[in-house]
Amino acid sequence: MLEGSAGDAAWEAVLTELAERREEFHAQSYVPRDFVGRLKGLGLFRASTPARFGGAPLPPPEFLRAVERISSVDGSTGWVAGFGSAGTYLACLPPETQAEVYAEGPDVVYGGAMFPVNPVTRTERGYLVSGRWRFASGCMAADLLSVGIPGDADGDNRPRAAVLRPEQVEIVRDWDVTGMRASGSFDVVVRDVEVPHEWTFVRGGASCVDEPLYHYPTIGYQAQVHAAVGLGVAGAALDFAARAGSRTGVTGAPPLADRAYYRTGYAQAVASLRSARAFYYEVAQDVWDTVAAGGEASDEQNAQIRLSATHVAATAARVVHEVCGFSGTATIDNSHPLQRMRQDSQVPALHAFLMPSMYDAAGSVLLGRPPTVPGFR
Repeated sequence: MLEGSAGDAAWEAVLTELAERREEFHAQSYVPRDFVGRLKGLGLFRASTPARFGGAPLPPPEFLRAVERISSVDGSTGWVAGFGSAGTYLACLPPETQAEVYAEGPDVVYGGAMFPVNPVTRTERGYLVSGRWRFASGCMAADLLSVGIPGDADGDNRPRAAVLRPEQVEIVRDWDVTGMRASGSFDVVVRDVEVPHEWTFVRGGASCVDEPLYHYPTIGYQAQVHAAVGLGVAGAALDFAARAGSRTGVTGAPPLADRAYYRTGYAQAVASLRSARAFYYEVAQDVWDTVAAGGEASDEQNAQIRLSATHVAATAARVVHEVCGFSGTATIDNSHPLQRMRQDSQVPALHAFLMPSMYDAAGSVLLGRPPTVPGFR
């Protein structure tokens, strides 16, 4: 269980603080280290640290609900909190390297920027890394960062991630966006840093940790985590619409809840989101039950993960758009609460793990054919 989740007092305190400080985070375009420390206190950044290194690995359904809950207060912070699951990537590192990663404790904040994959020079020990990478979400509070480098035959030529300490990386604060503004997804620059081979891994490669969480599909899990953010944002939009139903407009017309179009739109949005959410968590629980019992997730189960995550992200974005539509003209104001929700809800559905092409890939696998996109598993 996440620390504080039993009595809920710790969670409520952190979420209250988040509601009070989210404007600060959005103004500076990142979630600061001190608040990430508050998330550490909830156990979020040991949720994917192997038990052998002092971690408290969480079943994915439980972690996804935590990300959804945070995202219902602020999507950007939920996006950063979601990287508490990224230790499943680090489980691909050699055990000796992992021991160094967690030498100072299990609460490690890891962020990565995979693309564009930049060329490297091979050295006797590993790789000489230089270049600039985009979308390093949460990098301002990261204890470790990785960047994408070319793959090789050892990993079927899939990209490798080179792991670095923050002092080896320059952060370029160029994150000027509308959605997920406080995620701090800045560019990172590396200049001629030698990274030993044992500090690199194939993204989505075989885990070196034999614990149940590290048998859960790694890429699929990350897709689910990003989708949980959209789910939380959409839930917040529906909560706002429910509260707003009792209000009257500037024209003096009846309250929104007395209008048929508002009631109908709200009911349709609730049905859409709850249906997609149920499918999403049903799949997560099914796959977790399989690996927790010592089994391996099948190709079909992985396809269901990718399908349900893609579907819930797309549904969440559509639901927030629909809520804005039936809520009236006031939502066009940049200060309107639904405006940020609308902007944030679009981002998960645009992520490479959750784009419409995943429907095609999942359908192909479910019909007994190979996936149609690389890195599907």
